[in-house]
Amino acid sequence: MAILNINSTDIKDPKVFQVEIQDIDKESERNANGTMVRTRVATKRKLNIEWGPLSNSEISNILKSVESVFFTAKYPDPMVGGYTTKTFYVGDRTAPALKVTNGVVRWEGLKMNLIEK
Repeated sequence: MAILNINSTDIKDPKVFQVEIQDIDKESERNANGTMVRTRVATKRKLNIEWGPLSNSEISNILKSVESVFFTAKYPDPMVGGYTTKTFYVGDRTAPALKVTNGVVRWEGLKMNLIEK
């Protein structure tokens, strides 16, 4: 089983896969006593992912898998204690070129984050 599955398609295993668990607050402030008062409205996930060297077809397949505004991703979640599926959107994608040999680009890698809807 792949670490990451997007829209029912296994994605090449990344070299870095990190899950952030983020609290989303409506309001948070300190009262007159200095005590934090907050209204948490949701807990969301952010997946930080990085791949090693990729061919043109590999990087293209990964980038095309996240081109929709929203998509589903199945991944291992530390809080769930196993795999779960959630709806995400993609943040910035960074793809530095490693080298060009005989007109063919070899990519150094790809970094992106997936943010839960």
